[in-house]
Amino acid sequence: MKDMKDTKGQVSATPRRGGKFVKFLMIIIFLGALGSAGYFYSQFAKLKKNPNAIAQEEVKTLVAQVGKIFVLPKEDPSVATVLKKEELKDQPFFKNAENGDKVLIYTTAKKAILYRPSTNMVVEVMPLSIGNEADTKKATTSSTNTSSNTSSTSSDSSSNNGSN
Repeated sequence: MKDMKDTKGQVSATPRRGGKFVKFLMIIIFLGALGSAGYFYSQFAKLKKNPNAIAQEEVKTLVAQVGKIFVLPKEDPSVATVLKKEELKDQPFFKNAENGDKVLIYTTAKKAILYRPSTNMVVEVMPLSIGNEADTKKATTSSTNTSSNTSSTSSDSSSNNGSN
């Protein structure tokens, strides 16, 4: 310990404590920065291994939330977020939609569910008609044309149904 002179020029026997506190504080800050860097590096490594991990986790969380208030099909849904409700207002399913609403699309069960996370409510549920309706319209339209077009359209339709 060094002796220090006080303001009157006299020697004081009390050591300066500020230096120890600053060293301790610097060590704490360094350890905090090191811990944060390690955490974020591990998160980056996980994301690098599986780039869709965050999206998959978000879907799991969303399905768990909706599953508490609505009986859901036993399949993994495709999820979309409503970003521009004004562009969707002419579609009946989205007439009550708000920006930020989530759409869960179950292709096997042929259901679409509009969910509002901000209020934890299901806003709309609608049955889906994927692919088959378009094939049916195509076959109906082609049947008014020549018979060769109708037969090729119906064979396309049956091959598409077999692959779905």
